[in-house]
Formats: sequence, C-alpha cells, structure tokens
Amino acid sequence: MWAAIAGFTALPHVGGFFGWFFTRKNVPTWYESLKKPSWRPPNKMFPIAWTTLYTTMGYASYLVWKDLGGFNNQAVVPLGLYAAQMILNWAWMPIFFGAHRLKLALAEILCLDCMVILTMTSWYPINKTSTLLMVPYLGWLSLATALTYRVWRDNPGIGKRNKE
Repeated sequence: MWAAIAGFTALPHVGGFFGWFFTRKNVPTWYESLKKPSWRPPNKMFPIAWTTLYTTMGYASYLVWKDLGGFNNQAVVPLGLYAAQMILNWAWMPIFFGAHRLKLALAEILCLDCMVILTMTSWYPINKTSTLLMVPYLGWLSLATALTYRVWRDNPGIGKRNKE
C-alpha cells in the first residue's frame, strides 16, 4: 500500500522535474525579458505551488486507482484522462520556456484545462475527495492560463520570430 501511495504521489513530480531541469536557464534570461502583467506571482512561488499541486494530484490519482481496484477496465477512462492531462502538463514547460512558442503554449494549456475538467468529472462518481484534491490544481492552472494568454498578447514579436 505505501509503495503504491509513494509511486502515485511521486509520478507527477518526474515530468515536472525534467521540464524544469531542461528549461530552468530560460527563466532568468528569456522569461525575465518578456512583458508580464503586474498580478503575476513572484517566480519563487511557482516551485512551491507546483510541488504541492503535483503531490496532491498524485495522491488523488492513487485514491481513484485504489477505489477502482487497480488498473482494470473501469480504470481506463478515469486514469487515461489523468495520464493525458499529465502529459499535457509536462509538455507545456518545454513549449513555453524551451521552444518560446507562446501561441502554441496558449493552445496547449487551454487543452490542458479541458482535460483536467474531464478528469475531475470522471473522478467525481468514483472518489469525491480525489476530485476536491484537484480543485487547487485547476485554480492554479486557471491563473497559469491567464498568465500565458497575457504574455502571448503582450509580447507579439515573440510569436512572429517563432513563425506561430
């Protein structure tokens, strides 16, 4: 049981770590050169928020897996949607920070928003606690979506250089 909890809880951090590792040098250089809205959180808040959110969403996925009795036919849709949203989550950072594709990052994060809502909808009948554990993630993701939009809108030259 403890190994399953640890595995499910750690899994979201894996992609997050690799995304951070490969794009971390772009934050103090490229990202800081962009126009950003005054309401954006300070950079030091992002690792704190994502560490907390990855942990809670990982634990939430464990609860769904446990309540469904493991990986079986009933788990295909709810855990498949969860896996799809994790892949979209992990892909955003390389698209935005690595490739500097602001318009593509905006389209991608909008797809992520929808996938998280679908995941939560599929989880609700299985485990309401898991669904509630995803609410802060959806809230932070909404902020990230708004921030992505504003950065894309306020830095129009970036998209043209990247042929978006």
